[in-house]
Amino acid sequence: MTNGIPNILIVEDDQPTRDLVARYLREHAFSVGAVTNGKEMDRYLSQNRADLIVLDLMLPGEDGLSLCRRLRMETTTPIIILTAKGEDLDRILGLEMGADDYLSKPFNPRELLARINAVLRRQTSGLTAASTVTRLKFQGWIIDLRLRELRNPEGAQVPLTSAEFDLLQAFCERAGRVLARDSLLSMTRGRPGGSFGRSIDVLVSRLRRKLDRTEGTSVIKTVRTGGYVFTPVVEEA
Repeated sequence: MTNGIPNILIVEDDQPTRDLVARYLREHAFSVGAVTNGKEMDRYLSQNRADLIVLDLMLPGEDGLSLCRRLRMETTTPIIILTAKGEDLDRILGLEMGADDYLSKPFNPRELLARINAVLRRQTSGLTAASTVTRLKFQGWIIDLRLRELRNPEGAQVPLTSAEFDLLQAFCERAGRVLARDSLLSMTRGRPGGSFGRSIDVLVSRLRRKLDRTEGTSVIKTVRTGGYVFTPVVEEA
């Protein structure tokens, strides 16, 4: 952030949409960069820091799904993807590739603003939390709630998206309890389940791939009644 003002990068090739979103966010006290494709995005990020990226999936040249996958390999910067209405497969693929949230077109700029604020709050909550417990451990793993970092038993940092970290924190703070999808959605995204239930399954799948070290076993068990349980013993580190 520059002078405490979040900088949002919009990657959108449709000029009316790009201009509308940029103007609306600037009116609500955000700093905004706007580009039309992946090459322009790369140039912008080589010279500027983005606190959040709004990424359209239908782009000329390298498409948004490819950009999302590449960004997630290089950075933990939050990503909100924009998808054509009804393109559920693209939405799910975007979440699987590391996006933190999504919004279907056409959309109300007020809803995009609400999503941006929610993701940024999740991103910074670990730095402002007043809890006296700042680190938790399980099976040799260390989760730092203040720095929002996860380290494996060898001490190496494991990159997590904002949504993945929120999900892991929810599991660690409620280890051994069966958590329904709607409850997990409320804890991690601040909205009810319904059509968003699939996104929790995607997040759990991503988190499992990063945590599970032995094939055929998982620290996150699926419950037939429609939820999940985090099985390790979690202690204060």
